[in-house]
Amino acid sequence: MPAKAKHPLETVGLDVLENTLSFYIRSINMALSRDLDKSLEGLDVAKGTGKITTLLLVDSHPGIRPSVIAQLILRDRSAMGRIIDQMIAHGLLTREVDSSDGRAQALHITPKGAEMAKLVRKAAVKQSRDFFYDVSEEDQRRLLSILRRVYRRTVGLADGRG
Repeated sequence: MPAKAKHPLETVGLDVLENTLSFYIRSINMALSRDLDKSLEGLDVAKGTGKITTLLLVDSHPGIRPSVIAQLILRDRSAMGRIIDQMIAHGLLTREVDSSDGRAQALHITPKGAEMAKLVRKAAVKQSRDFFYDVSEEDQRRLLSILRRVYRRTVGLADGRG
């Protein structure tokens, strides 16, 4: 007969974390990432953070520099380089010398990458809607406004209140 759990899940408190936004944001981020990976399973952008945002930014902003993407996704230069190298290897992006600055790189989407971006946009919107099904639209708008403001401050953008 198995031993009874000393601390059943329902009885374990979160200590000081119970009242910290950061704990809930980190935990929900992990759950969201797992859920999104499941919905994108088999695609070259699944598993690993930064690829989806990179794909969408390059698709929306042809010629964008890796340094701009790195700032927006909070990655250092070497991590950004690995993401871009993987995406180029999968045929999703191309990298060229920026025509306005020969020292900088410009990223462009490939036809395969553009098709992937269409799929990812639909999947990301659906996944967000499905994941937060039990949060009212009003609460979602309020939370999005707060998180957008904190994100913009974090990455060094204008206040973005709203």
